[in-house]
Amino acid sequence: MDHLASMRILTRVVELGSFSRAACDMQISQSTATKHIVWLETHLGARLLNRNTRGISLTEEGSVYYERCKTVLKEVDDAAIHIRTRNQALSGTLRLSTSIAFGRNVISPMLIEFMREHPDLKVDMTCEDAYIDIVARGFDAAVRLGRLVDSSLGGRYIGSNPWVMIAGTGYLDGRNRPRSPNELLKHNCLVYSSVQGDAVWQLSRQGSETCSIVVHGSLRSNNLSTLLSAVQSNLGIAIVPRYLASPALKSGKVVPILEDYALPEQEIHAVLPSPKFVPQRVAALINFLIPRFKGPWWK
Repeated sequence: MDHLASMRILTRVVELGSFSRAACDMQISQSTATKHIVWLETHLGARLLNRNTRGISLTEEGSVYYERCKTVLKEVDDAAIHIRTRNQALSGTLRLSTSIAFGRNVISPMLIEFMREHPDLKVDMTCEDAYIDIVARGFDAAVRLGRLVDSSLGGRYIGSNPWVMIAGTGYLDGRNRPRSPNELLKHNCLVYSSVQGDAVWQLSRQGSETCSIVVHGSLRSNNLSTLLSAVQSNLGIAIVPRYLASPALKSGKVVPILEDYALPEQEIHAVLPSPKFVPQRVAALINFLIPRFKGPWWK
C-alpha cells in the first residue's frame, strides 16, 4: 500500500464523515478506501476508526494519528508547490486584500521584494480594515489577522502578530509606572476599538490565570497610527502591534509597560477563495511570505 495515499484517504474519510463520500470525492471505490484504512490499522497495530450504522468516529489513537497526518500531508504538499513554483515565471494579475496598517507597514515591503523576483507579475493590492467578501470582490487572496471564521474559504497559517503595551516617556514623568494590571485603572488608557478586547485588556503571566482589566481613557480609535501618535505625544498608555511600535521603541520615544505580562497574539493567515484550487501565483506568494514571518520579524 502507498502509505501517503492511505493517510490522505483517512483524512478525507474523517473530514467527510463517511467512506462512501470520501471515495466519491477521491474518485476511488468504497472498497479501495476501506482496504487503505484496514491496512493502516494493521500497519499501526491500532484501531483508528469506530464504525457503526450511524457513521464513523475517531478512536483516541485515531484522533492523534489524524492530526499528525494533516501535518505531514501539509508539509508534503507545501514542498511540492515550492518546487513547482521555484523556477517558473509568474504572470498575470494577483489581486490581494489586507488591512491598512498591516498592509502599508508589513505586507507592502515584502510584496515589492516578491515582485522584483517576478517582473512579469502584476499586483493589485487593496487595503481596508472592514471585513470584505473576497469571493464576491474577486480577490485571489487576502492576508488577515486573527482567527479564521469562514470555514468555506481556504486558509494557510503564516505566522503570529505580537502586541505590546507602550507609553510615552513624558507621560510617565511625575506618574507611578504601572507594576501590575490593576494599576492601569489609575492611568489614561487609549483604546484600539477593533481588536485586543476593545476596552477590556487581557494580560497573562506565566503560572497565573489571565487577568482582564476594564480600562478607561480619553481616546478610543479604530486607527492604529492615531493611537501611536497619541502615545508619542504623551497622552497615555496604549496596546499596539510590535511592528508598529518598533521604531518608536528603538528611538526611545516610547517605552514598554508591564513587560512581565503577555498580551494575546494575533494569528496571520493567507485566506483563499477556495481550499482546493490555488493559482500558482498565489501559492508562490504564500511560500514567499511564510519564512519572512519566522522569528522576531517585527524588529
